[in-house]
Amino acid sequence: MSQKIWLSSPHMGGNELKYINEAFAENWVAPLGPNVNGFEEDLEKFLGKNTKIAALSAGTAALHLALIQCGVQYGDEVICQSMTFSASANPIAYCGANPVFIDSEPETWNMCPVALRNAIEDRIRNGKKPKAIIVVHLYGMPAKMDEIVSIAKEFDIELIEDAAEALGSTYKGQACGTFGRFGILSFNGNKIITTSGGGALVCHSQEDKDKIVFLSTQARDNAPHYQHSHIGFNYRMSNIVAGIGRGQMEVLKNRVEARRSMHDFYVDLFKNIDGVTVFSEPSSDFYSNHWLSAIIVDPSVTGKTREELRLAFLEDNIESRPLWKPMHLQPIFENAPYYGTNVSGKLFDDGLCLPSGSNLTEEEKERIAKVISNFFSN
Repeated sequence: MSQKIWLSSPHMGGNELKYINEAFAENWVAPLGPNVNGFEEDLEKFLGKNTKIAALSAGTAALHLALIQCGVQYGDEVICQSMTFSASANPIAYCGANPVFIDSEPETWNMCPVALRNAIEDRIRNGKKPKAIIVVHLYGMPAKMDEIVSIAKEFDIELIEDAAEALGSTYKGQACGTFGRFGILSFNGNKIITTSGGGALVCHSQEDKDKIVFLSTQARDNAPHYQHSHIGFNYRMSNIVAGIGRGQMEVLKNRVEARRSMHDFYVDLFKNIDGVTVFSEPSSDFYSNHWLSAIIVDPSVTGKTREELRLAFLEDNIESRPLWKPMHLQPIFENAPYYGTNVSGKLFDDGLCLPSGSNLTEEEKERIAKVISNFFSN
């Protein structure tokens, strides 16, 4: 069998080992040190807008701490985009709070502003004003942030951006992850850059960053002995892991260009295939890193389904994947409130993520193109 083509595999730049070796040489093998500081500074410079970065063990950890810092407690309600990975919603449960899920709109596949407004007004009528809003930039595509930010301000609800998939994406020139009170980044192995496992919280004040770092290092009070006045967490990024991140930051712009090039590859590939739509920016206001390229297959036009295409890829040892199954359709959240018209459910039925790695070779692209050509010509 041919060598496997992955959906999104890690892609090292070459200088990661330099930073790791420096950490070993200086014995900075701990959740603090020059690489942690340097990685945070690199991210702050890249994102701009006076950001303050706290490097953490995972994007999920960042979201959990963001909710805590927003005052989310047991029994509160938190609004969350339905079409996303479960890590966007699970931290709500960590806090003992309850998720309220919002449908997508068809242009960006992200949180629908109309459904968001309807949900907030309905929850308030029922005596339960939501404590926070979690909007996701799905597959690197920026959400409609003007509308969402405006609604959050109108109702005075804290806004958190899950930009785990969107490092390098912008909306009207502003970096995703910098619109809300907090932004979430992920450096998991499949992301546009990786630290193997890790994440970061984007803050806008030194006070918020200091509190996040305090909570992420077991909330130890300033005393000569171990004293704790708050519940803390072991969520800080290690200096070794941050060394990988520093090397990856050196090639981030190249990685974004490579992912966007893969999107263009698919646009060209499908341009003459009726019934297949490549997920693309709705206007020049949106600049996606195209972390994952995705398509919608309309079976009423093609006579074929996205599942049949997925299986055709699998036969040639090529990984593809259905879009995220919406949270309101997941067994663990089946009783949670949901507002929308099932746009996300339809996207899940017909959508497929395609191999999008920045390290795909020309030979691998030819294999992908051959599977698609054979599938739609039969």
